[in-house]
Amino acid sequence: MLTAHAHAPLAAGPAAPLRIGIGGPVGGGKTALVAALCRTLRDELSLVVVTNDIYTEEDAEFLRRHGVLPDDRIRAVRTGCCPHTAIRDDITANLDAVEALEARHDPDLVLVESGGDNLTATFSYGLVHAQIFVLDVAGGDKVPRKGGPGVTRSDLLVINKIDLAPLVGADLEVMRVDAEKVREGRSTVLVSLREQPDAAPIMEWITAQVRARRP
Repeated sequence: MLTAHAHAPLAAGPAAPLRIGIGGPVGGGKTALVAALCRTLRDELSLVVVTNDIYTEEDAEFLRRHGVLPDDRIRAVRTGCCPHTAIRDDITANLDAVEALEARHDPDLVLVESGGDNLTATFSYGLVHAQIFVLDVAGGDKVPRKGGPGVTRSDLLVINKIDLAPLVGADLEVMRVDAEKVREGRSTVLVSLREQPDAAPIMEWITAQVRARRP
């Protein structure tokens, strides 16, 4: 089996599309975020999406059903195992899907959505250039301080569903402060995709990454 260490890090230059991995626990809103980004960015950027599910193509079908991109710009990977295996340890299936989409569409941006996993889920830098990790407040305001590589090492941490905080007794200020402590200056945003369906702060972060790669 290939390991993350068997894949050289992707080049940082502008020659290839920007690849961003989107991971996080089940139910955090990863697919909703991908859908929102596609709707917001599709008129500005050429983009494609690879989704990961263990046994089904549920996330890809959700995106197709909602018409966020043409069907041929969305590919599904069935991992058949823990999701982090296919995004970190043996990334072959995801690389094949990404490279096929890049060859066909020459996109500006590739979004690779992981299947739901725990706080240890991270992407191989042989697959993506940057990582977004999505939590939601329903897990409790203790989650950011629990750390884990997804929380501490991701390039952008998204704390989603802040509209639910009063209903679940979560303190958003505690979550924000704890995230700042464990992330050592890496970016964090608190959002409600339900109330802010354009995902504006995440979209702005991504477009800044795309602009930085252009000559």
